[in-house]
Amino acid sequence: MPFAETMTPRERVMNALAMKPVDRPPVANPTNVATVELMDLVDAPFPQACRDPELAARLAATGHTELGFDSVMPYFTIIQESSALGCEMQWEDKDNWPTVRMQNPIWSGPEDVHIPSGFLEHPDNQTIIKSIEMLKAEFGDRVAVIGKTMGPWTLAYHVFGVERFLIMTVDDPDMVMRCLNQLKEISVLFGEAQIAAGADALTFPDHATGDLVSGDYYRRFLLDIHQEMAERLRVPLILHICGNTLDRMDYIAQTGMASFHFDSKNDPQAAMDTVSGRIGLVGNINNPQTLYARGPEEVRDEVFRCLDAGVQMVAPECAVPLATKLENLMEIPRAVRAWCAERQGGG
Repeated sequence: MPFAETMTPRERVMNALAMKPVDRPPVANPTNVATVELMDLVDAPFPQACRDPELAARLAATGHTELGFDSVMPYFTIIQESSALGCEMQWEDKDNWPTVRMQNPIWSGPEDVHIPSGFLEHPDNQTIIKSIEMLKAEFGDRVAVIGKTMGPWTLAYHVFGVERFLIMTVDDPDMVMRCLNQLKEISVLFGEAQIAAGADALTFPDHATGDLVSGDYYRRFLLDIHQEMAERLRVPLILHICGNTLDRMDYIAQTGMASFHFDSKNDPQAAMDTVSGRIGLVGNINNPQTLYARGPEEVRDEVFRCLDAGVQMVAPECAVPLATKLENLMEIPRAVRAWCAERQGGG
């Protein structure tokens, strides 16, 4: 028997973020599901789709119209704010991600941190703000529109350089805290602008990844700031950190954020056990092996594994590889419905 849905995609996402009942677990897009194939389908290629609001909205809409996800996300990268701050950019072609050239950091310490005049009006920030307005006008209250504002740790990597910033955390932790407390105001400013434009929720990437820093670093440098962000940004926040993060999930569960978007390096059941209902989880379908290199059957297996563990929203673990096959992405919502149908039928 086919599974009967009773909620709109937006209702489903917003209920899941609020830890309320849903007709089925939503399939979310906290980071990005744009691919070269989708760019070609709607004539919205990178890098233009990262810099033109109409193209950004057109490409973002495919996450729902073509893939069947319950949310849309027009911020495909992690570098819009950094471009507006004056970082040196490498915009690349449609089959590669735009990046910040971190070999030439623009700032050295807290005395340099400032919000440039016209920051929100910068074209690369306006691309996100205006594309959210367009998506809200197109989808209204039917589909969840998710924005994205970078956390201060991510911004610090871009403006100071990764290596220099990590050395600072050892040599002068107090200076690092001053930097982070100034950078967080950029996170709030850009987040509030997206909320005003119509964002229903915000992804909050802050890349204190398990590969680079410890769980104790998360507690020392970011826990208080993330708790503050959850209070100041008045929509549900989805924290995103890559890598193995089980060692900091207990702290993440104390942030007051709505959900945590987690990496496939973390076992779903172990993650659910660690957060113990204190924060929702979004994830964590593997990108490089499963979505990029394997097929729908393997995708379905991972979706079932997440749902069997109780993960509240299903999503790729991070922004998907740009050459990801559409059939694998489309399998995610299909698999969720199949899982629900099996349980509804007692299977």
